[in-house]
Amino acid sequence: MTSAAQVPPAMREAVDAARERVADLHAELPRWDLVAWTAGNVSERVPGVDGHPDLLVIKPSGVSYDELDAASIVVCDLDGALVEGERKPSSDTAAHAYVYRHMPDVNGVVHTHSTYATAWAARGEEIPCVLTMMGDEFGGPIPVGPFAIIGDDSIGRGIVETLKDHRSTAVLMQNHGPFTIGGTAKSAVKTAVLLEEVARTVHISRQLGAPLMIPQDKIDSLYDRYQNVYGQ
Repeated sequence: MTSAAQVPPAMREAVDAARERVADLHAELPRWDLVAWTAGNVSERVPGVDGHPDLLVIKPSGVSYDELDAASIVVCDLDGALVEGERKPSSDTAAHAYVYRHMPDVNGVVHTHSTYATAWAARGEEIPCVLTMMGDEFGGPIPVGPFAIIGDDSIGRGIVETLKDHRSTAVLMQNHGPFTIGGTAKSAVKTAVLLEEVARTVHISRQLGAPLMIPQDKIDSLYDRYQNVYGQ
């Protein structure tokens, strides 16, 4: 599958580098047991230069993780149309593209079907903030987005509407599964990994009894420290 559109020469180096990164990051999804078979995807925004619009790179549809390399990653515009690649883009491309169009600070989007996070999504229930890790990373509970059908930008609209005024960088799309966003594709993958960890831990905690909620002022303090002080 090819397209009449082309990657502008001024963006070639950046696009090729993004394809390498995204191909490598896809390997993290099965490594952390976040996907099964060919499900799931990672994308990254490639900022436009010299008047050219932004592009995105994403996994092609229905391709095994073992087959993925930089050459197989496809390039699309922010309407989800193929710009470069021999295969059809992921069926979630329209959702990723919608997020990039409406959340300019987002440069990476990840979708998985990780077991515990998807189980919360199946119940349409947010994950309550009962762990310091959640306060650190998400600044509160993990919200639930609306039910939406795959194939157009309905999922993207639900992601944006849910997260645009929320500190969380993860959303549980009802009856579907988790999407995470980040300033980079790598940070969105990290969020997907941590989301599954807290989804699993809070689920297990509820089997033992009622988890203890963290007061909002403590959540705010945790979030501020982790986002602005923690690390190098």
